[in-house]
Amino acid sequence: MSWPAYLVYLAVMAGVTYLIRMLPLTVFRREIKSVFIRSFLHYVPYAVLAAMTIPGIFSSTGDIRTALAGLAVAVGMAWRGCSLLTVAVGACAAVAAAQGLLLLL
Repeated sequence: MSWPAYLVYLAVMAGVTYLIRMLPLTVFRREIKSVFIRSFLHYVPYAVLAAMTIPGIFSSTGDIRTALAGLAVAVGMAWRGCSLLTVAVGACAAVAAAQGLLLLL
């Protein structure tokens, strides 16, 4: 790739990134009063996080059963209010235990 083409691509990516961050600030200048829109925007970060992590969970172990075991333990620990590090360690331990159990069977 030539240097001028690289600079053009970089400028386009910077412009798109800037627009994505700037548009909500300019479009929504006043406080959002609609209860529906406020409740919708409240759950957007959780939906995006789930959309990013769930496919990774099911493709990381190579076996759907061990992935489900880790997911079940992680959801259960998070539901009870455990910290993020504790949930991650517990899910990894559950996956390791499930893989070990499957090797024995």
